[in-house]
Amino acid sequence: WRPGPGIGFFRAVEAALGPRDIIAEDLGFLTPSVRKLLEETGYPGMKVLEFAFDSRDTGGGYLPHCYTPHCVAYTGTHDNDTILGWMASAPAEDVELAKAYLRLNEQEGYHWGMMRSAWASAADLAVMQLQDLLGLGSEGRINTPSTLGGNWRWRALPGDCSPELADRLHREMEIYQRLPE
Repeated sequence: WRPGPGIGFFRAVEAALGPRDIIAEDLGFLTPSVRKLLEETGYPGMKVLEFAFDSRDTGGGYLPHCYTPHCVAYTGTHDNDTILGWMASAPAEDVELAKAYLRLNEQEGYHWGMMRSAWASAADLAVMQLQDLLGLGSEGRINTPSTLGGNWRWRALPGDCSPELADRLHREMEIYQRLPE
């Protein structure tokens, strides 16, 4: 690792382009200097719900009750498996904790329950992958980090986004007051 340009870079970008909505990718190992830079920029960080139930990583503030408004909630990112893929491959104790904490059940659909938890959080923005909205398993995964080949191939197909899906998503956004004003 080498030191980057720091806050001067972000000030120069804002001076050249004006204020922009930027999300800081603050996942993984964060040094004190990274935390300071995040604070100086004022950019919201990321909260990945799948990380909340990783028994290898305690802490990190990924449980929804830890979210502040000034963050962006995700169930997973392009580097994670889909919700259903994660549930099929994660250690059983991690999945059981997620089910208990989030009150997940088959009737609602595990993926809908997990997304609901992100939408219900205090996060100003909640971003879901289309694969999770469609209820896909690992066949919908976009990327597996540190691997070659087979990544970035998933594509939505005509007809994947049905009027029923749109209606359900609209209802959820209405319930959690996430509709545009």
